[in-house]
Amino acid sequence: MAFADGIADFRSDTVTRPTPEMLAAMVAAPLGDDVYHDDPTVNLLEEESALVTGKQAAIFVPTGTMGNQLSIMAHTHPGEEVLAHEGSHVRSIEAGAPQALSGVGFRTVAGDGGRIEPEDVEQAMEMSGFFPRIGLLVWENTHNLSGGRVIPLDLMEKTSQAARAHSLKIHIDGARIFNAVAASGVGADRYAAVADTIQFCFSKGLGAPVGSIVCGAQDLIDEVRYLRRRLGGGMRQAGVLAAAARVALAGRDRLIEDHILARTLGTALAERFPGSVDPATVETNMVRVDFSALRMDWAEVSARLDASGIKINRPLAGWWRIVAHRDVDSRDVSRLVGALE
Repeated sequence: MAFADGIADFRSDTVTRPTPEMLAAMVAAPLGDDVYHDDPTVNLLEEESALVTGKQAAIFVPTGTMGNQLSIMAHTHPGEEVLAHEGSHVRSIEAGAPQALSGVGFRTVAGDGGRIEPEDVEQAMEMSGFFPRIGLLVWENTHNLSGGRVIPLDLMEKTSQAARAHSLKIHIDGARIFNAVAASGVGADRYAAVADTIQFCFSKGLGAPVGSIVCGAQDLIDEVRYLRRRLGGGMRQAGVLAAAARVALAGRDRLIEDHILARTLGTALAERFPGSVDPATVETNMVRVDFSALRMDWAEVSARLDASGIKINRPLAGWWRIVAHRDVDSRDVSRLVGALE
């Protein structure tokens, strides 16, 4: 349902507010100093996250961007390149952090829906004697800029096997990995098994107010813990945040509700504005809209939405992203579609 002020916010699943259960857990959380690794609530969250991803260890961090950057720092050396999709979050939406913090560049792939094929790895490695050395393959699942698309596990396995044959390290930006789990029925541990590290966010569809986590082998997480200090990521009594994240993680199965709502919205837009949405591409909680099919300019659409109490980001490069989450419902979807008609 919409927020208490009546606003229905479809900009992102990051806008969710903590639930009463999360707030109660935050108040009651036993605390310690996480920099000394003695906050019991953070320790429990790290153990639970490692278990669900099938990894040995985990470390709580403030943001998904920090989690991704710590992983890149741990896996690469300055001057190397990272093999990633051209629309990957680590390359496009993290303010140049890999270049600035790790001194790495990118070798990019332009596959549909965020996909990287085994032949993409082979083609990239053919130039390794002339181009900069590639040290890391990064997946993003689900793939944000493709509209929340799910990368199939079998493809991840085949491509990662090709990367391993060339001694590449592998990281998964799994900010929304549990959306992939909900859509595919494949466990997070099976996705994570193809990689050395996986990062996922508690503050997106899972609904917690703050926090992400990096999971991997114990020695890798020890290194990430050291690097976290370098980036100022030690949060001391972080159990007040980890408590909400634990509630969010335990409730991850509800993400399928967001997917159903997104499909409802995508189907409605496709019917009313032919060519605007391909319903087959609405795989998780995002709807990717060809804005030109609405036959209105942004000023008109924005005015209509404002009048109806709806928030959505403006389109980028002709595409409009609408995101479903726990704080919008079918009534808000109807309000959104009605405002456009």
